[in-house]
Amino acid sequence: MYKLIAIDIDDTLINDHKEVTPATQQALEDAVKAGVVVTLATGRAYASANKIARQTGLNVPIITYQGALVKNLLDEKVLYERYMPIDAARKLFQYCIEHDLHLQTYIDDKLYAREENQKLKDYAGLNNTQYHIEPDFEKLIAQPTPKMLIIDEPAYLDELIPVFKELLGDGVHITKSKPNFLEFMHKEGTKGAALTFLADHFGCDLSETIAIGDSWNDHEMLEVAGLGVAMGNAIQPLKELADYITASNNEDGVKQVIEEFVLKAK
Repeated sequence: MYKLIAIDIDDTLINDHKEVTPATQQALEDAVKAGVVVTLATGRAYASANKIARQTGLNVPIITYQGALVKNLLDEKVLYERYMPIDAARKLFQYCIEHDLHLQTYIDDKLYAREENQKLKDYAGLNNTQYHIEPDFEKLIAQPTPKMLIIDEPAYLDELIPVFKELLGDGVHITKSKPNFLEFMHKEGTKGAALTFLADHFGCDLSETIAIGDSWNDHEMLEVAGLGVAMGNAIQPLKELADYITASNNEDGVKQVIEEFVLKAK
């Protein structure tokens, strides 16, 4: 019997119109009524994720910044937090300056970049996020951040991954949330580490958890969960490691999982 469900937001919980459909909303409510803890697990900042969580009526800790921050919705108490190592952040910043790469960071749940450009505008528009410009980026690098992010062409980012792994060392977790977003966190800032923490927090075994996602940044939580679910619209590598493939985000795939594995089992 499953006791905890962790659901990715973009292209998983929400459809292509950025909405949680009434049918999926009803399924979430039915799962909660059945005594299951339903949480979100996202690469988004807490400020962005909590708006969606509140809309859906959830009132639990949520996993944000890929797993670098787990925070209560009710009292906003931080339960789990991992910051990018400062030395690695400096090296990443320096590399981006030298190679003219667009780098973003988050300080106190606010999005910062060195300059305003189309990449930043498009990203902020995608997540409905405010951004701040700080030309003196050195000031920001010295402060704790749960996540840094480079935006560029997918193939170029793929080439950069081994370069950054060597440059930054094994204290840093590198993942792609979308093809053109390369994200950097503390090595324990993964959705899998955060789900493991939350399962312990709620007193349930990982075998009693479900994780649902669509992108490669979801693979750690699908691997540790008792039931790892890939959306119908998920990338192929995630489908290959999933225990179950549900319908797409435009076909209420999350609802299907809840009905099949939570409500039918009751």
